[in-house]
Amino acid sequence: MGFLSGLGRVLFAFFFLFSAWQEFNAFGVDGGPIAKVYGTKVDFLKDRVTSYLGVEVPAVEIKHVVAAGIALKGIGGILFILGSSVGAYLLLLHLVIITPVLHDFANYSNPEFLRVFTQDLALFGTLLFFLGMKTQSI
Repeated sequence: MGFLSGLGRVLFAFFFLFSAWQEFNAFGVDGGPIAKVYGTKVDFLKDRVTSYLGVEVPAVEIKHVVAAGIALKGIGGILFILGSSVGAYLLLLHLVIITPVLHDFANYSNPEFLRVFTQDLALFGTLLFFLGMKTQSI
């Protein structure tokens, strides 16, 4: 059971680590191509928050948002492979931030957004399952 559990953690974390590696390699001085995607989504979110709450959201450097996402996925993925709950919490934090902002399928007609949104929900559920199993005493 220990081997299969470890193999499962490696395969699961590979999803996050590979994504972090790709974003890291494309980062450059401006945050890379993902920064352009994040930029439009963050601007949309800032406009929504400002219009609904009447609170001005402070300006944020998009490349710092991208760097934080890379760090959460990279560190979280490595810690998850090692069986750490902290790694699972870091990956959960990443999904909680990214899923509603990047994959807001309700605002777009492209079915790809819905597919990626449901994929993120499945990843979220898997991490919750892992955390539940870690705290369960046998």
